[in-house]
Amino acid sequence: MSKLAPENKFLDLSDYGRFIAKPFAKSLINTPFTPIHITLLFFIVGLLAIYCMLQHYFIWSFGLLILKSIIDAADGELARLRKKPSYIGRYLDSNLDLVLNFGFLYTIHYLTNSHFMLMLLAFFAMQMQGTVYNYYYLILRTNLVGSDTTSRINENTSPKALHGENQQMVNFLFFMYSVFYRGFDQLIIRIDGKAKYIKQFPHWFMTFVSIYGLGFQLLIIGVFLVLHLIDFIIPFFIMYSVFIIIIILIRKLFLK
Repeated sequence: MSKLAPENKFLDLSDYGRFIAKPFAKSLINTPFTPIHITLLFFIVGLLAIYCMLQHYFIWSFGLLILKSIIDAADGELARLRKKPSYIGRYLDSNLDLVLNFGFLYTIHYLTNSHFMLMLLAFFAMQMQGTVYNYYYLILRTNLVGSDTTSRINENTSPKALHGENQQMVNFLFFMYSVFYRGFDQLIIRIDGKAKYIKQFPHWFMTFVSIYGLGFQLLIIGVFLVLHLIDFIIPFFIMYSVFIIIIILIRKLFLK
């Protein structure tokens, strides 16, 4: 099941794995596997990608990063197919993504002997880029579809657990999400809070924004690894943030 109606779909450069994720999720509908299992699977695949980086198996790392993106799309697909949204799954997915992103960049820092502060700057840049993508995409999904029940534009309070969920686990995962993401979320809301009043963004704008989707970020890392340009990954993601300014200016000046 798609997050957007056919007429609202755009070319999402970060979502290249969904055409494989959909049949994968469908194959699991009548099995004991849950979306949580799929989320844990993409985390394991991400750890394997880190191991391959450490062993200089960069082609394998590239393949595992792509596989991680595919599996990352499958957990949400399975939840939608079963019509069982989950706050636990939503926050676990985001929290594990951040842990892996830090692990990817720390591993690259270790292999290239780059300055630790530069690695941290690249990590914060990468997370802010992802926040920009998620912010505009969530506004689009909320305003057009109105059916996104587990993601909120302003995640400021722990939600009430859904049927079958443990409230304490929801609270814990939300707390970890707040620690990891709230600063980024509040920054983009402060910079462009009026964007939430726009019902629909043009397709070309969302395609531009999708260069900051996690799937596309991992694709970039994988390509750099395969081309043996690992030394350029950390400085690239720092400089890559320049498009944040361009995206926000386009939204404020031309999309009102």
